Amino acid sequence: MQTLVLIKPDGVKRNLIGEIISRCEAKGYSVVELIKLEPSREQLAKHYLEHEGKAFYEPLMEFMLSGPIVAIALEGERVIEGFRSLAGATEPTLAAPGTIRGDLGRDWGTKVVQNLVHGSDSEESAARELEIWFGKS
Repeated sequence: MQTLVLIKPDGVKRNLIGEIISRCEAKGYSVVELIKLEPSREQLAKHYLEHEGKAFYEPLMEFMLSGPIVAIALEGERVIEGFRSLAGATEPTLAAPGTIRGDLGRDWGTKVVQNLVHGSDSEESAARELEIWFGKS
């Protein structure tokens, strides 16, 4: 099974790429494919399609376009739920210690939550998101 992990611009800017990948590998997951890129608005619009029209959509797009990201195809048994557990709660202030967001994230007082990583939330979204970023399902 594979999932998509995105290291968001805040994680790249803060030089946390290695730390985040290390935590994934320490958990026993494998990096199958990895690319560092400047995302296009079109890719992000496809990725965040379900949020279009919501109040946080434009601030989110602005944040995600603010710098390079790292897209990772991560593989392993139950990797979707495993990575989401490893990432921690969406809100870094509430994320448990020991998680990526709990240990490395915090509220920066920005218009949108900057929480370091994204992980697919289901097999369906993983397939759709891997197609967007790597051209495969």
